[in-house]
Amino acid sequence: MKHFRILVLMHPDCVPPDSSDGYSAREINEWKTEYDVVSTLRAAGHEVRPLGVQEEIKPVRDEIEGFKPHVVFTLLEEFHYDVVYDQHIASYLELMKIPYTGCNPRGLILARGKDLSKTLVHHRRIPVPAFAVFPMRRKVKRPPRLALPLIVKSLSSDGSLGISQASIVDTDEKLAERVAFIHERIGTAAIAEQFIEGRELYVGVIGNNRLRVLPVWELKFGSMGGPAARQIATEKVKHDTSYQERIGIADGPAEDLTPELSAHIQRLAKRIYRTLGLDGYARIDFRLSTNGVPYFIEANPNPEIAKSQEFATAAGHDGLDYPVLLNRIVALGISRAKAGVSLG
Repeated sequence: MKHFRILVLMHPDCVPPDSSDGYSAREINEWKTEYDVVSTLRAAGHEVRPLGVQEEIKPVRDEIEGFKPHVVFTLLEEFHYDVVYDQHIASYLELMKIPYTGCNPRGLILARGKDLSKTLVHHRRIPVPAFAVFPMRRKVKRPPRLALPLIVKSLSSDGSLGISQASIVDTDEKLAERVAFIHERIGTAAIAEQFIEGRELYVGVIGNNRLRVLPVWELKFGSMGGPAARQIATEKVKHDTSYQERIGIADGPAEDLTPELSAHIQRLAKRIYRTLGLDGYARIDFRLSTNGVPYFIEANPNPEIAKSQEFATAAGHDGLDYPVLLNRIVALGISRAKAGVSLG
């Protein structure tokens, strides 16, 4: 592959050191994706410049004009400390007419709202959990059609922010309490979804027009919480490395799926990716019910791509080792710009 000048956008706190030597696992976990991307692209021969940005867009413009990158590799998932502004970064890069990796602005918007994405996907006759949205400063009243138990989440935040065992509610009183928690602690509207008892599955998709669907991957919960605990991807499960090691949280190929069911889930992931107008790369999340029905939960454009994360490990299992995966992502960003495609 041709060598490029690559500007990598990230949160200022995640700008990685040149070496991970001497850092604890907890410290490395804070910037592992940024470190893996920067160090791997450099090892592949690219000229890579990390840039931490959060409150001012001018540094991005200055680097584009001074460094003259061939492509911007965007790992920036928020701006002004708000995740809903991620699409504006992509829009700005389009206005600057600079190729960038990851998803286009419209896809980011459609995937961001869990209610909108579910509505669009349900219109395509793909199973989704029944749900209701509870806006800020409104009385919490469960619609009669929405049966308990429910799982309560932020409508727009990702990374399992605010999700714990207490997120699963089986009474109207607990529903009101958890909605209030999301409103007050997370600062967003809440969504309450039908809780699907079953397995947590992920499917990575890569591509703009021609899509490559990765193997069905599963989050495995080890000895999580004993028999009374619900197996869900809580904030602790996702981000607490010591907890993951202690109880055996791991991800890997989804076992015991029939070839037909596995292929069906992969087809659903591809249809969802196209329905939401995604490109670049994304991870589609499902819950596989105990009776074998895959329910769409959410789409994650620009998901975590550290070497150890499920997207990269699934790609490696499918023959795309990490350097090849990152080069593919770079190439997709450049090819989309050359094709003159804008979905802003």
